[in-house]
Amino acid sequence: MFRFLSCVPFLTAVAFVAFFIFLAPVGGYAQTADQPSGTIAVEDSATQDAAIAVRIRDILSELEGYTNVTVTVSSGIVTLRGTTVDAPSAMRLNDLVGRVEGVVAIENEVTETTDVVERLNPAVERFKARMYQIVAFLPLAIVALTAMALVVALGILLARMRYPWDRIAPNAFIADIYRQVVRLAFFIAGLVIALDILGATALLGTILGAAGIVGLAIGFAVKDTVENFIASIMLSIRQPFRPNDTIEIDGDVGKVIRLTSRATILLSFDGNHIRIPNSTVFKSRIVNYSRNDERRFVFDLGVAPNTDLAQAQSLGLHTLNDLPFVLETPAAATWIETVGDSTITLRFAAWIDQHKTSFAGARGEAIRLTMAAFDGADIAMPEPTFRIMSPQAAPESSSDAHVAPTPTDMQQVTAQADQELSEIIDQERAVLADDDLLNRTAPEE
Repeated sequence: MFRFLSCVPFLTAVAFVAFFIFLAPVGGYAQTADQPSGTIAVEDSATQDAAIAVRIRDILSELEGYTNVTVTVSSGIVTLRGTTVDAPSAMRLNDLVGRVEGVVAIENEVTETTDVVERLNPAVERFKARMYQIVAFLPLAIVALTAMALVVALGILLARMRYPWDRIAPNAFIADIYRQVVRLAFFIAGLVIALDILGATALLGTILGAAGIVGLAIGFAVKDTVENFIASIMLSIRQPFRPNDTIEIDGDVGKVIRLTSRATILLSFDGNHIRIPNSTVFKSRIVNYSRNDERRFVFDLGVAPNTDLAQAQSLGLHTLNDLPFVLETPAAATWIETVGDSTITLRFAAWIDQHKTSFAGARGEAIRLTMAAFDGADIAMPEPTFRIMSPQAAPESSSDAHVAPTPTDMQQVTAQADQELSEIIDQERAVLADDDLLNRTAPEE
């Protein structure tokens, strides 16, 4: 029993080999589909069969790979025996022999050889032939590579020159792009010249087509990066802001530090750095508060419904005009903004020179002094309060009325904080000057 079990693997292998031998085609590559067609002649002679055999042997002797094939002809039926290096060579015999005049049928019993030496000899011969071709082709290839190297070197030297590119480019970023384009153009030119010397210009179309497909695939893969790069180019050419400008982008307000090839860097009024991708900056609504010297501040004050509105507006406007930091042109203005159930809202607006006066400080001081003037003129402001009055309560003395402040009570509203932030930005820009695309001489939008 154990001996039988130990022989099971061997018997399985024998059965497997026998199965494939059984499935193997008997008679080599004999085929019936690719047989000669036409009318079979009645005459038949040994002379004609011998002539057919000689003709087929002569043809096979001139072809490589059929030295081991024998040919016999009987009554126009050609029988082929022997071996070939590969199966396609054996199958090709049917088409070749069928073209010989007088062949009635073909019995192709040629098989594929299993001799290792015979199978390796053609590969070795092909390798030797290719090596000879490479050696013979080497001088021409050296000339082509030399020509390509000279053209590429010329492009690199031209790209390294600073004068033409820095002069025609609005900033260093665009100048670097010009240099990259020049290098690429000279590389392609050198490649075309080399392929033309080698006589392989048709290969250039394949290379460019493959490069285009690869570039398209990479473009889809890094779409956001490409979009950000293009936005950087557009922002650097037509700059919507300058260094130290106060701008607002998607709700982020700050002073511009620099514009890089990837992002716009802002310094918020809290001292924080805000980095916004250039693709977002290019597509967003940008508010530049620093482009003009004049800037308007607006504030609202509510008064009671029984207030003399003309008096309140005149008093508020007179108070704003008396402020030394408020500009005469454009003139200050006031109007009734809203009317509610228990309050009427007056809106006041005035202009300042924002490069000399703090915007927040001027607005806050204007609100304080206008409220003080209203209080001094007994202009009531609505309050959600309740008062309990008794008959014995004495009337309020007029001496408790507030007096409007004089100009000596005014606080300083200079733009010192903005100037200090600008100094911080100038220090940071001095450290990273090479990574900045902003240029005060570039066109503005």
